[in-house]
Amino acid sequence: MPAKNESFVQTLRAQWLGQQMRELREQRGFTLKRAAEFLERDLSSVARWERAEWPFRRGVVVSLLDLYGEHDPATRAHFIQLAEDAWRTDRWDDDYDEIVDASFIDFPWLETRAEQICSFDAMLMPGLMQTPEYAEAVIRNAEGKRATPFSVAKWMQLRLDRQRVLEPEFGVTVSAVLDESVLRRPVGGPALMRGQLTHLGELLRRPNVDVRVLPATIGLHPGLDGSFWLFKMPKPYPEVAYAETLGGRLFMESPKSRRYAEAYARLQQIALDPSGSAKLIATIAEER
Repeated sequence: MPAKNESFVQTLRAQWLGQQMRELREQRGFTLKRAAEFLERDLSSVARWERAEWPFRRGVVVSLLDLYGEHDPATRAHFIQLAEDAWRTDRWDDDYDEIVDASFIDFPWLETRAEQICSFDAMLMPGLMQTPEYAEAVIRNAEGKRATPFSVAKWMQLRLDRQRVLEPEFGVTVSAVLDESVLRRPVGGPALMRGQLTHLGELLRRPNVDVRVLPATIGLHPGLDGSFWLFKMPKPYPEVAYAETLGGRLFMESPKSRRYAEAYARLQQIALDPSGSAKLIATIAEER
């Protein structure tokens, strides 16, 4: 049970850990009662851990892995790391808790754990590909009257921190389909947009970055409901789709994520290929 002075956010990874611990227990033929007796806890405590209502502590996970006879080093390391991530809520919460709410915590965690990050961007440049100047303009617009030098600086630092996943050595493939209007939307003036488009063109040269432009000549298409993200995770994690609305943030696992995966695949097919996209980006940059 969490201590009285501790708080716990039920994150995606906490839910995944609970689900995987329950599946392992059932596969090995152990009941909740047996697990509770082994830990010298009441049965409801183990049930709440598995439902992610309470955080699994590292020591509890290690003890249960011993009970369930799971001795494979790689598997044990996976469970233990997930337990640490689930409780710690990752460094993003520690560094940026003044500006982000709990529902945001899973997003940068997914970015750092995904094998591939896919996004369809209908209005603005992907956050991972924004220049500092572009990011500041977007952040100030989003913050509105709430903007302070502190909040803007914090949001910008968070945006730039997240961009480390673009480095090839990080091992993440970043793929984006951009509506042509994103390239033409005037954000911060011609000079700022020229710099942003030039930066985007430079990113295209990276082996782990794929950007395709959906030309304005395309009429109806699968992205008309708005921007979305798709995180393709390593096993045993499920694929996760993410969408943002004025009403809040939505994280969706399979089978709901399949609609987004199918929409993204279709958008890639009808968008310009990487070469044609690079040419269009360069042409629009020259027009600024």
